[in-house]
Amino acid sequence: MTEHQETTPDTLLVIGSGLKEYREYLVGPMSRRARAAGLELLLVNNLRPTWQREYFDEIVVADVFDTATMNATVREIAARRHVVGLLCWDEPLVLDAGLLAAELGVPGLSERGVRGVRDKERTRTVLTAAGLRQPGFALTTSPAEARAAAARIGYPVVLKPRAMGASIGVVFAADEHQLDEAFRTALSASEVDPGPYRASVIVEEYAGGPEISVDGAVHKGEYLPLFLARKYSSDEPYFEEVGHIVDAADPLLADPALLAHLADAHRALGVEDGITHTELRLTPRGPLIVEVNGRLGGDLIPLLGRIATGIEPGEVLFDVAVGRRPETAPSRTAVAGIRFGCPEQDCLLEELTLPEPGDAPGLRHAAPMAPPGTVLRLPPGGYLARHSFVVCEADSLPACEQRLADAAALVEARVSAVGPADPQAPFAMPAGLLDVDR
Repeated sequence: MTEHQETTPDTLLVIGSGLKEYREYLVGPMSRRARAAGLELLLVNNLRPTWQREYFDEIVVADVFDTATMNATVREIAARRHVVGLLCWDEPLVLDAGLLAAELGVPGLSERGVRGVRDKERTRTVLTAAGLRQPGFALTTSPAEARAAAARIGYPVVLKPRAMGASIGVVFAADEHQLDEAFRTALSASEVDPGPYRASVIVEEYAGGPEISVDGAVHKGEYLPLFLARKYSSDEPYFEEVGHIVDAADPLLADPALLAHLADAHRALGVEDGITHTELRLTPRGPLIVEVNGRLGGDLIPLLGRIATGIEPGEVLFDVAVGRRPETAPSRTAVAGIRFGCPEQDCLLEELTLPEPGDAPGLRHAAPMAPPGTVLRLPPGGYLARHSFVVCEADSLPACEQRLADAAALVEARVSAVGPADPQAPFAMPAGLLDVDR
């Protein structure tokens, strides 16, 4: 520590804030906890601050999606401040942030851990070597390699980018006739990734069964489950996520076999400190890990967890980032869910009318996800073509599903037709996922 660092408050460094609608509910409690502990919060963000000013003591604007720029920026900050923790919940930035945490010697996923969760091919390899059942898989970079891998693994197969999230670019191929087009779709999505895992596609055995996700904290290698979400997806060949429900009393959260499976996977991957979002399929042969992500879940799953369990994810984020064992015991028992409003075909969003809390039983929140004038495209021309979402609370899973359906029926989206997507156009990130300067 330098002499100047000794005169400055301890600092918690945050890489990338994310969209206000999606992340402010985390930042607020995290900021209050930091200030109560006498720490300052510093944000490194790629866009000029707007809503973030209320919560951070200093904001540095830099291109966080350029590794060299982000590394230089963080090292400059570390030279003038005493950084005691570093956290990041933006999928494309998790690898660089995790490596910087290891370099600074602050709590983090560890270098081995962050590489294990960011690279889906490495995740599969490590878990297989540890004796944890995984689907057959192969990393490919050409249609010929993908065809050979699929023939070896056996159809049906799933193709996915090596390091993307939110089911973007994930495609089902029932046979060899569907393989080449599925490969092109997955490869196009993979090329958006600015990191070392771009332009490669994993071909893997299809595993049927219901999908769940588990958000958990890891403290000094100890895995602590927080909440479990049931995932609702569109039909094959694409796996668009259309909703999630978190039940604080879900019996799977007390299933010793599932919890042991999760703990073993994190131990094998070398995750030391942090938050993870693990996606699983409940197959006839037992739970199968689809992927482990080195961040909290997206799609407002942590908000659902807070409503259902009373666990405050922003506080858990703070605790693990500074090396504290978080409090993970639920303080309430409820069911909370989210349903996304999606068009039935490609369209231009003209106008959106949303219900207010009180318009439908259990409705907690409704918000737009794209402004008027946005073109929404379904796969393979686009992904996450969402114009809105509703969040509802209930006292049982069936009641929550019904309330979500009733609330979603009150969303009115006026749209107009658009022409087909240009098949030669490069893949673009979906509308509504990126923060913008105002």
